[in-house]
Amino acid sequence: MSNYLVTGGAGFIGSNLVHYCLENENLTLINLDKLTYAGNPESLLSVQNHPRHVFIKGDICDRDLVKDLFHTYQPQAVLHLAAESHVDRSIDGPGAFIQTNMVGTFQLLEAARGYWTTLSEEKKLSFRFLHVSTDEVYGSLGKEGSFTEESRYQPSSPYSASKASSDHIVRAYYHTYGLPTLITNCSNNYGPRQFPEKLIPLMILNALEGRDLPVYGDGQNVRDWLYVEDHCRALVTVLAGGHPGETYNIGGKHEKSNLDVVKIICRLLDELKPRMDGKPYRDQIVFVKDRPGHDFRYAIDASKIKRMLGWQPMENFEGGLRRTVMWYLSNREWCAHVQDGSYRGERLGLLNA
Repeated sequence: MSNYLVTGGAGFIGSNLVHYCLENENLTLINLDKLTYAGNPESLLSVQNHPRHVFIKGDICDRDLVKDLFHTYQPQAVLHLAAESHVDRSIDGPGAFIQTNMVGTFQLLEAARGYWTTLSEEKKLSFRFLHVSTDEVYGSLGKEGSFTEESRYQPSSPYSASKASSDHIVRAYYHTYGLPTLITNCSNNYGPRQFPEKLIPLMILNALEGRDLPVYGDGQNVRDWLYVEDHCRALVTVLAGGHPGETYNIGGKHEKSNLDVVKIICRLLDELKPRMDGKPYRDQIVFVKDRPGHDFRYAIDASKIKRMLGWQPMENFEGGLRRTVMWYLSNREWCAHVQDGSYRGERLGLLNA
């Protein structure tokens, strides 16, 4: 049985990946998470006593801790998902994004490299370091075209700039030291256990609480939506068959404007949890001042991962969104506990002093 070190495994994508791997893969997961605002131990309650899941509270910037984890658990792979990830939050406080996404990735790479050099040649060849990144490193698209693995990096926010920097650091460790790294750049994820500062869970919870549904600008900014379980399958696929030094773009093939997404959420809630006054949830939509530097459109060309590794998304957008809405309706206690913390659904990224 293989040991995998997962960073950020209490976050949105990380916790879904932990659940997916424990259900579908014969792996032991060493789960390292700092448990900041977006790392929620309640997302791991059902697996906290699982015999193949070891949780460690800690920071990827703590190189001594990370070195000790490599020494103790001898992982065959690293799945690096730990990151500050919200664009609006990066506008208000970019320092945390530089520290976690850049410095943290560097410290993790250094610890991984030190461990990797001690392995036998056979184990060196099979070791993998998978760095999970974002399509936002590529900047903004016009109305046509899609990002490929060869697209130029043009990050627009402190968040995307910090992720672009970490991508470059990971590539440098492959080219300079031979560390067998892989990079994935994914489109917008959605699904269960997502922290409610992101569009879809924020709209679901605001709607249920009778609050405004704030849509930036005219709502026509477009994102390519990827159901989180499809993303988890893709990560396992890349780790198993990806070629060291390569980048793989992961997209859902579901482009939607922000306004269309909010309208679909409203329609699903009208069906699944009607308002007490009988009015449609779309009456709560309001248009607010646009985000500074708001990228117009993201779209992923995922033909490489399909061609080389046989992966493609299985969930269509409306089916995945229905599953997502139903999860939030069924897990109101999880939502309430998240909202009891530092974030209560307020607008971030307004460039306030």
